[in-house]
Amino acid sequence: MIYPGDRVLTESERSNVCYLSFPDSNSGVMGNVQFSFRIRSSACTAAALPPALLHYTTTCPPPDQIDEGYMYGYVYFRQVKDKTLKRGYFQKSVVVLSVLPLVGLFTRVLEVLAPEYFDCGAASIEAACHNLDQWPPPVPGEALALPLLGQVLHTRLPCTADKPAFLVAPISPSLNVPTPNQVQVFRVLSGLVCQVQLLWELVLTAEPLVVMAATPTTASNTVHALRSLIAPLKYSGDFRPFFTIHDSEFKEYTTRTTAPPNVMLGVTNPFFAKTLHHWPHVVRPLEEPLNGSPSKSKGGRKQLRCLDHKPGVYTKFRPHLQPDKSLSKVVMRGVQTNRPMEVQSALLRRHLLELTQSFMIPLERYVASLMPLHRNISPYKGTPSLRPFNPDEFLATLETAGPQLTSGIKGDWEGLYRRFFRCVNFSVWFNARYREISEKLTALHLQALSEADLESWMLSHGEVEKVDLILRVRHKLSAARTLAAVEDNTITKLEAQLNTLLSSIPDDLRRVLVASHSDERCSECHSHYTDPSDDCPSPEHRQRASEYCGAAPALPTEDGLSLTTDRNPNLNSGRRMLTEEEDAVLRASLRNCSIEVAVKAEEYIGDSGTDLNTTINDDADEPNECLSPGKTKAEKEAFNTEELGNYQRQSEGDALKTMSAEESSELRQS
Repeated sequence: MIYPGDRVLTESERSNVCYLSFPDSNSGVMGNVQFSFRIRSSACTAAALPPALLHYTTTCPPPDQIDEGYMYGYVYFRQVKDKTLKRGYFQKSVVVLSVLPLVGLFTRVLEVLAPEYFDCGAASIEAACHNLDQWPPPVPGEALALPLLGQVLHTRLPCTADKPAFLVAPISPSLNVPTPNQVQVFRVLSGLVCQVQLLWELVLTAEPLVVMAATPTTASNTVHALRSLIAPLKYSGDFRPFFTIHDSEFKEYTTRTTAPPNVMLGVTNPFFAKTLHHWPHVVRPLEEPLNGSPSKSKGGRKQLRCLDHKPGVYTKFRPHLQPDKSLSKVVMRGVQTNRPMEVQSALLRRHLLELTQSFMIPLERYVASLMPLHRNISPYKGTPSLRPFNPDEFLATLETAGPQLTSGIKGDWEGLYRRFFRCVNFSVWFNARYREISEKLTALHLQALSEADLESWMLSHGEVEKVDLILRVRHKLSAARTLAAVEDNTITKLEAQLNTLLSSIPDDLRRVLVASHSDERCSECHSHYTDPSDDCPSPEHRQRASEYCGAAPALPTEDGLSLTTDRNPNLNSGRRMLTEEEDAVLRASLRNCSIEVAVKAEEYIGDSGTDLNTTINDDADEPNECLSPGKTKAEKEAFNTEELGNYQRQSEGDALKTMSAEESSELRQS
C-alpha cells in the first residue's frame, strides 16, 4: 500500500521500489535493518517541483541539492521468526520516498515511524502523514522543529552561506538530528582510514566504484560516506547506495562490452563478485554493528563467508598524492583514548575539507581571473562574457599559486588536475560557476546602466539611438526580474532610466513604443498593465488592461522591436493595434535605421492592421511572409538585395522615402 493514495508510481518505479525494499539475498540477520536506495524517477523534474523545494535546492550546498530525474528511498526492514506464517518468518519493510537527499533525517524518521507501524498498524502511517503535512518548508540555514507521532525532531539544514568550519563544528546538544544530510563517516570508514586519501582521489575524479558488503546497511552508508568525501564539491556521477540483480538497469551496469560507467554501486549479493569482476575499483568496508543478531541458517553463514574479505580498497590505481600519515596518527590516538564517534567523524571531515579546498582554491582563483575588469564594463555595450577556460594556461599557474600554498601534501598535483578535467565532476562544477559568474556580470552591467549619465549621453545621440537603447533597457529589465543576483534597487533605477529615455523622444513616437510593449507595472499587483486585471483591486489597472483587450500580438524583430499584426487569427496577446498616425510615425523613425532592420520592420508594419492594401500570402509557413502590392515573391527578394536603393514601396495613405544609390550605400555602411 502507498500513502498518500494519490501518489502514482510508474510500473518501472514500482518494480524497483519493491525489489530494493528488501535485502538482495538472505542477509543472515534477524531483527531490524535500515538502509537507503536511489532510483530514476520520471516525475522528478524542475518543472514539477513546488516553489518551496526549488528555493531549497538553490540555497543549500551543492551536495545536498535535489537531483533532477532521481528519487530516494529510505527503508526500515524487519525480519523475525513467526511460526504462524508459511515461510516461518515475518518480513516487511516501511519505505519513505523523497526527492530530498537527507539520509540522516529520514533514517531518524523511520526509527520513530516503523516501530509504531509494526505495533499499531496502518493508523500510525495515516497519523504520520498528517504530521508530515504540517512540517514547514525545508529552508536551509533555519532550525526546524518537526512533529512526528508525539515526538519533535529538532534539526538544521546546512545552507550555502555557512562557513566551511561550520560543516565540521561540534554538534549542538539541542539537535536530536544533528546531521540530517550525512552519515557518521568515521563509523562507516573506520576500517579504511589508512586509504581514505586514495578514496578521495577516486571519488574526486568520478572513477567507477563498487562497494561490496554483507548487509544493505553497510553498502548504502558506505556509498553515502564516499560521495561526501569531496564536500563542499558535489559528486556529480551516478550513485546507487543499494543495487540488486533485479534492478531495471542491471544489464546496463554489468555489461562487459563497454567500459564501466562513472557510477558508484553498493551491492550485497555474492553474484556481483563475479559479474563486476572487470570493474577497476572495489571497496570492501568493515561491517557495521547490526541491530539484530546474525542468523544461524546456512544461507546466512554462506553469504557472510562469500563477502568475508579483509576491509580495504582493491585497485590498480596509483594515487597522485603522497598519503598524509598525520591523519592516521590523530585517528588512532582517538581510538586508543575512546574519543566519541562524532568527534572522530568531525576530525576526518575537517582533514578532507581542507584537502578539497586546497585543490579547488587555485581553480576558483583562475576562473575569477577570466572575468573582465569592472572598469571595462560599459553600460552602452552588450553584457560582457567570461573568457574560455584554458587547461594549459591554468596548469602554468600552479608553480606560483598551486595547492602547495595551503597544503603540505606533496605529489603530482598537475596529473590529478588533468584527470579531474576529464571527469563529470569538473564539467558540472564549471558549468555551475559559469552560470553564477554570468549572472554576476549581468548584474554588474545592469548596475552600470542604472547609474549611467543618460542626460549627457542623449545630448550626443539621435532619435534612432535612443529608441534602440529603450528597447535594450526593456529587454534587460525583463531578464533582471528573474535573476537573484540583481538587487531591487538596481531594477528601480533602471525603470527610472527608462522613463528618462522615453521622456526625451517625441510624444507620438513614445505612444507607439508604449503601445507596442508596455513595461509599466501596477502598483497594487506589480504586474504589467497589459496583463489580465481580474484579481487586481486597482481601477487604473482594469481600465488600462481593457484598452489592450482583443488586440493583436506583438511580433518581435531581430533587434527587439515589437509591432503588431491582426492577420493571424491564431495569435492573440491582448495588445491594441497601431493607428494610422502611429504607424506613420514609426515608419518615419525607421527611415534612418539599418537596412535589414528597416525592411524587417516594414514587413511587420504592413501587417499592422492599417489600411495599406497589402496582399498576404496565406499559404506561407510564417505569419509575416507578405508580398508588396503588385510584386511577386521573386521581385520582393530582389527588392531586399540589389534594388533597395531605387525601389519605392507604394501604399494607400503612406509611402516610404525613395532612396538614391548614394543614400543606400551610406545606410549600408552605417
